[in-house]
Amino acid sequence: MVPVRPENAYQARLLRVLRDGPRSRVELCDAVGLSRSKLTAEVDRLVELGLVESAGPAASRGGRRSSLLRVAGTVRFAGLVVGPDRLTAAVTDGELNVLAELHEPTDVRLGPEPVVARAVELVGKLRADLGLTHLNGIGVGLPGPVAFPQGSPVAPGALPGWHGFPVRDTLGAELECPTLVDNDANVMALGEQHAGIGRAFDDFLYVKLGTAIGCGLVLRGAPHRGATSGAGDIAHLGLADDGPGCACGEAGCLEAYCGDSGLVGAALDAARSGRSPALAERLAGSGTLTMADVARAAAAGDPAVQAVARDAARRLGRVLVGLVSFVNPAIVIIGGAPDGLGHALLAEIRAVVYRRSAPLTTGTMPIVLSDLGERAAVVGAARLISEQVFASD
Repeated sequence: MVPVRPENAYQARLLRVLRDGPRSRVELCDAVGLSRSKLTAEVDRLVELGLVESAGPAASRGGRRSSLLRVAGTVRFAGLVVGPDRLTAAVTDGELNVLAELHEPTDVRLGPEPVVARAVELVGKLRADLGLTHLNGIGVGLPGPVAFPQGSPVAPGALPGWHGFPVRDTLGAELECPTLVDNDANVMALGEQHAGIGRAFDDFLYVKLGTAIGCGLVLRGAPHRGATSGAGDIAHLGLADDGPGCACGEAGCLEAYCGDSGLVGAALDAARSGRSPALAERLAGSGTLTMADVARAAAAGDPAVQAVARDAARRLGRVLVGLVSFVNPAIVIIGGAPDGLGHALLAEIRAVVYRRSAPLTTGTMPIVLSDLGERAAVVGAARLISEQVFASD
């Protein structure tokens, strides 16, 4: 089944407004700038196409009550997020509310073919569980640089062996629906724009922490990817020539200090040196440390681990000074921080950015933690493909 698309720019604009929730015809006229007769013609055609339906009567404003309209209940999008160690798949309605979601451990080092094949199976299971005959589209987030026009990763450090693999075309052929692929920081920024703190802002930065670090930019209400899809690729900005080794082969990268592996490495040093007796005991018992161990130690008040977190946050803060001075966003949103570490990192980041930035740039700019958590990724992936589907050719 070929997914139906709007036939003109007016219909596309109406669908994007309705993606944010039901509206009355009066509200749609105001939002889209159409006359009542023109709106009626375009809405009637969207109903015929199966993209819009009635949602009951609107609140009375005097006189005859208007009817509410919404995206049709048959519209379904999928969001797929590939992490270094986990696959997440979800199906949403036309307003991007998550209807069903699956998580599964994975090992991206196996290569793209088996991981993508398993992703197809997960989406297929969701479709079967929900009784769906088709999807209107699927959006995908990958943890690394992505050539957006081609839908394929480019030298992704977190995805060894994936360089140039046609993720978009492979998934699109298997699932028989429109498919778009972007890096996960951009996808999470779109999730924040749709359902998170970013809803209130046209210009913001979304900084993604975790195994792979990235930055999504939303400028003038749209994602900014740059000339070759490389905007926001901050993971390997060099902070020190003699710093810790990075997965990219260089030393002193931002990710080597502030990514999960960098934080765990610094915590291992604290354990082995005796500066953190608690982590030393944990290391002796298990033979290794995880990010969860580090977060728990920080939350418990371990001074050595808290010092590690503050050092990483200061380095990230200095990078953000440059970013906010150059871009001048209305807000900075930070996601992906482990439980137990987020507020400690945030406090140090704020201290550095506000102290070292010009008042004109940061005087009214909040720096906050995401309140969507992992949900930002799948919602953002669905938002990504909805932008294409809810657009006229």
